[in-house]
Amino acid sequence: MTAQPKPIQPWLSVILPVYRGERWIERTLESLAVQADGGVEVVVIDSSPDRGTMKLVEKFALRLTLTILDPAGTDGCSPKMNLGVAHARAPYISWLCQDDLWLPGRVAAVREWVREAPGAALHLAPAAIIDRDGHMLGVWRCPLKAGPVDQAVLTEKLIVQNFVAAPSPVVRRDAWIECGGLDLDLWYTGDWDLWLKLGRHGTVVYHDEVTAAFRIHGESATSTGSRDAADFVDQHRIVVDRHIAAIPSRRREPARRLADASIAVNAALAAAANGESAAIGRALGAIAGLGPVGAARYLHRSRIIERAWPRLRARWAGVL
Repeated sequence: MTAQPKPIQPWLSVILPVYRGERWIERTLESLAVQADGGVEVVVIDSSPDRGTMKLVEKFALRLTLTILDPAGTDGCSPKMNLGVAHARAPYISWLCQDDLWLPGRVAAVREWVREAPGAALHLAPAAIIDRDGHMLGVWRCPLKAGPVDQAVLTEKLIVQNFVAAPSPVVRRDAWIECGGLDLDLWYTGDWDLWLKLGRHGTVVYHDEVTAAFRIHGESATSTGSRDAADFVDQHRIVVDRHIAAIPSRRREPARRLADASIAVNAALAAAANGESAAIGRALGAIAGLGPVGAARYLHRSRIIERAWPRLRARWAGVL
């Protein structure tokens, strides 16, 4: 009898929560498959009501190391992410939404990240922003210097605004689990809360390399999930209240003012996106109320221009 080769132990598990992903999933998986690394496991959790998406996923069975999980009633991105991490076989985790992409060189870059800092709980990086057709609209960077990031500095900057695009970070799996993973009550800000928890849990390293792409389009969760104004604001306030005490006391109040202004801006922009044109004035007023120094800090930490300008470009071009 011929001995069967031992399965490769993956070093990276890509968690891919899916729901009706027929429009995007082939492009997403192709962006992984062309980088051909047998040590990358792709954990797919599909809660679609039919097999349309899974038929497309299964086309990659010979090109990717696929692990298909039965969601067994689990629905929503955050529950599926936590389920995927619980069953992942690799020591490192990457999150990929069904409409996002890996860019060429991502696998090689991430291998180097974890080789240089294997004990880091969280590796952060910028992301490209692309439109529904895959055209580049801009780059979404974190307001951090390359290298290890001081925990207090990370919290002070990150509490103003979630400046992390989900497909870019790499997380140590045990750190994700020890932090409790994604809070299922935070339907909009769960990832923001997770980055803050991980930042307090262990070492964080920022890599100024763009290796993943975040797609914006009219059907995305970011575009459709912010229509209950009161709940939207509450989602942000919960995160700020939960983590503000981690900032040194002498800098806590200024950070709170920036965070409160950011919540007001986010709420106003969400209202504007849903047709309330007067909301733009409220957003500008919230920024102006910080004064020149505060406004400059807000613009730097929130990355609002980097996040908003590509959406405006896409809307004007009719590709959002």
